[in-house]
Amino acid sequence: MPMRRLFLFALLFSTAATAELPDEVPFYAVSLVGSPYRLGGDSPETGMDCSGFVGHVFRATLGLTLPRDSRAISESARPLADDELRPGDLVFFNTLNRAYSHVGIYLGDQRFVHATSSRTGSVRVSRLDERYWQSRYEGARRVVLPDVPPRD
Repeated sequence: MPMRRLFLFALLFSTAATAELPDEVPFYAVSLVGSPYRLGGDSPETGMDCSGFVGHVFRATLGLTLPRDSRAISESARPLADDELRPGDLVFFNTLNRAYSHVGIYLGDQRFVHATSSRTGSVRVSRLDERYWQSRYEGARRVVLPDVPPRD
């Protein structure tokens, strides 16, 4: 497992595009690969579902509290054109026959990290261009960071 995480970190460093969100978001998200899946969960130790995973990452890295379900997260974030997508942005899918029913964190180069399902059982990296995800893709959004006054 440690070698796999090193490989995932190397993939992140190879991304040419710069993120508007701090690098900590995708880096921390990738560090959670292999964490267990649990419906309704939001802890890497006991398990996370997709929105719990995204919420945990943003809370741990930026101190932001996001809504608890993927649809509400989508409504609280700014829509993006696909050419605006940067590491740390959110990607949404229709996996339960309802819009925005699944969410992941974009890593760059068509890759995203997400808490998949009870069937696959863990946080993992997938590709937007995989047939399953491509056919269910709903779009991308960016979490709007609160204005922070400059330090004196």
